[in-house]
Amino acid sequence: VQLQASGGGLVQAGGSLRLSCAASGRTFSRYAMGWFRQAPGKEREFVATITRSGGSTYYADSVKGRFTISRDNAKNTVYLQMNSLKPEDTAVYYCAAGDLDLVDGLEGYDYWGQGTLVTVSS
Repeated sequence: VQLQASGGGLVQAGGSLRLSCAASGRTFSRYAMGWFRQAPGKEREFVATITRSGGSTYYADSVKGRFTISRDNAKNTVYLQMNSLKPEDTAVYYCAAGDLDLVDGLEGYDYWGQGTLVTVSS
């Protein structure tokens, strides 16, 4: 599966953005989907994941209550709604697809998008 992330940009602290990740192919619903991010000089870290059915989600503590992951299997798309953004949320955000539900490690994902940059100004 090929993934294309979009929706990044520059936003002020306290603002919102919605990221999208469009998947190619007709087997999108067989993959668990995740969002990760990588800030300058830091390792890539887990943000959120959603099960294949969309029935369950799991978040990093740093974004819990502010970010919401969702998916539309009919549109082959996963979303990340980001509210109450903070400067420390600044990073390149990547979507990823894997075979196992509710995995928060990078090794659990086999396919990665190209990333979209989110910059939060203070």
